[in-house]
Amino acid sequence: MALSGKHILLIISGGIAAYKSLDLIRRLKERGARVTPVMTRGAQEFITPLVVGALSATHVFTDLFSRKDEQDVGHIRLARDCDLVLVAPATADLMAKMANGLADDLASTVLLATDRRVLIAPAMNPKMWMAKATQRNIETLKGDGIGFIGPMAGEMAEKGEVGLGRMAEPLQIVEAVEALLEHGPKPLAGKKAIVTSGPTHEPIDPVRYIANRSSGKQGHAIAKALAALGAEVTLVSGPVTIADPAGVTTVHVERAEQMLAAVVSHLPTDIAVMVAAVADWRVATSLDQKIKKQQGDQPPALQLVENPDILKTIGHHASRPKIVVGFAAETENVEANGRAKLTRKGADLIVANDVSAETGIMGGDRNSVKIISADGIDAWPDLDKAEVARRLAALIADRLA
Repeated sequence: MALSGKHILLIISGGIAAYKSLDLIRRLKERGARVTPVMTRGAQEFITPLVVGALSATHVFTDLFSRKDEQDVGHIRLARDCDLVLVAPATADLMAKMANGLADDLASTVLLATDRRVLIAPAMNPKMWMAKATQRNIETLKGDGIGFIGPMAGEMAEKGEVGLGRMAEPLQIVEAVEALLEHGPKPLAGKKAIVTSGPTHEPIDPVRYIANRSSGKQGHAIAKALAALGAEVTLVSGPVTIADPAGVTTVHVERAEQMLAAVVSHLPTDIAVMVAAVADWRVATSLDQKIKKQQGDQPPALQLVENPDILKTIGHHASRPKIVVGFAAETENVEANGRAKLTRKGADLIVANDVSAETGIMGGDRNSVKIISADGIDAWPDLDKAEVARRLAALIADRLA
């Protein structure tokens, strides 16, 4: 139970995303956290204190001038008697109050009075999120040390509205909470890491591309594991359908050339873990219009050119990181191909695995890897990808030490 013994003060403000806070309470509690809810007047227009109290199994605080709750200056007690203040959803209005030090209700008063870490999950219309006033408030809050999770891009509750503004999903928020409250050793504190993840999509025309079956699960897990050990992590991700890991700066790219440019732009760094399954080739010239199939015509010939080798470029770069880790996804001769790659690419470690269809590794949740270095080969047992990531992050930390 990752949050066992932790006390979370959950402030729910008045947006349609307030309904997600019900699942968020459940997810926090199933990980061992104690959750004390505070609801704004607006939040009570979307969900009731009765259902919030039933899920949290505790009293729900709503009124700054409650005779019962304020007999012992309750808002100060709420502000201090917790491990973390979580605001989900955080509306534009509440963020504006926080940025400007306003305290005209229980939620804003608690936020002004707290000396605990604060994490907010914004939720609002995309136009409101991008408004100059909101952006000014965001910069102020970040400068004040307020943590952010989201918002995410997608469809809004309003018909036809799409963009950045959706509240992060409850499990993403829980992950961010766990990262903030992690008190384990931080052997990578002060170190910078760059991780690549997922596939690349090399366009043929506007609707077709060359790609592979990489899900990004292993690369994203490694980025998260490095961050948990204290590293400042930048994740360069190809097109995936999984969420960005909490506590990590994520750069989204599509093509191999874009991925290389993003990685090089973040040098120098201490650690580079090149997990992405980068397409080896791309079409020499992608077309602006869709290739149309004509009855009786032969399939069009595609002229392919080699993509840049990102691992080799980083392994031999003038600003080469102290630790360079590459991945070798093979379907045969796993060890031999991995050893050859170690030397050819200039890596310190190669994580080699068999991704034949019958293994289920490509796109799956488990992995069976061999760690290849100049010292030899260490075969790890079948593990879930999160555990592979934790072990690899610990190995990197040991090597840097």
